[in-house]
Amino acid sequence: METLGIIGCGNMGSAIALSLEQKTFVYDTDSQKVTDLAAAGSHICQAATLAQLFEETETLMLCIKPQILPSLYPQLRKLKSDQKKWISVAAGVPLLTLTKELETDEVVRYMPNIAASYKQSVTAIASACNCSQEHLDSASAIASRFGSSFVLPESQFSAFIGISGSAIAYVLQFFHALAMGGVREGIAYQNALDIAIQTTLSAATIAQNDHSGVVTLATRVCSAGGTTIEGMHALAKGGFDTVVMEAVHASAEKSRKLEELAK
Repeated sequence: METLGIIGCGNMGSAIALSLEQKTFVYDTDSQKVTDLAAAGSHICQAATLAQLFEETETLMLCIKPQILPSLYPQLRKLKSDQKKWISVAAGVPLLTLTKELETDEVVRYMPNIAASYKQSVTAIASACNCSQEHLDSASAIASRFGSSFVLPESQFSAFIGISGSAIAYVLQFFHALAMGGVREGIAYQNALDIAIQTTLSAATIAQNDHSGVVTLATRVCSAGGTTIEGMHALAKGGFDTVVMEAVHASAEKSRKLEELAK
């Protein structure tokens, strides 16, 4: 297994580094962050300089803020970035820019979500046009260490944000709304919230294991003239499906605009 190097140990870089089992070198301009991270994981090694990071690793992961990249590219090229394989977690920076600035086609782009720290991230993966299948497979294997991953065309990344990255907030808001409904009916908020979260996990388990389709599964819960169909009617009356679809579209559209600005 190739030795991995991570540039940047903010929240995402740290979460990814800690989730891995392979030997991993980490570099950050804030050396104390790296020292603390290395102390938290026996497989994590501190690289004192970018040069050392390049010497010790075959694959490098960019886990830094996108606005920092333009000033970093010249340093990476000087260290022969074209001889390395790359994974970028930098939000909004397209593969076209990365391959041009790093002077190599061996580039894979990740779009993880904040659950990476719990090894439950859902990560979109896209590779440059001429990237090797070997590197894509390796990058996919790394992503599997901190959750699940989906290989998508980069053109679908904005849509992915709408149904995954941003959707975590939608689901959390849904938990709150369900809990508040429970409060209205006489259940204490925290108890209602715990029930709502566990019920959602139950629904997810059913959907993952029974492939009848989510619409079919939902109709099975609805008895004729029963309680569930009354609740479903209330959701339909309130435009539930439309509101959710609009939320996905709004997040995706915002992502597309931000990506245009990043080019």
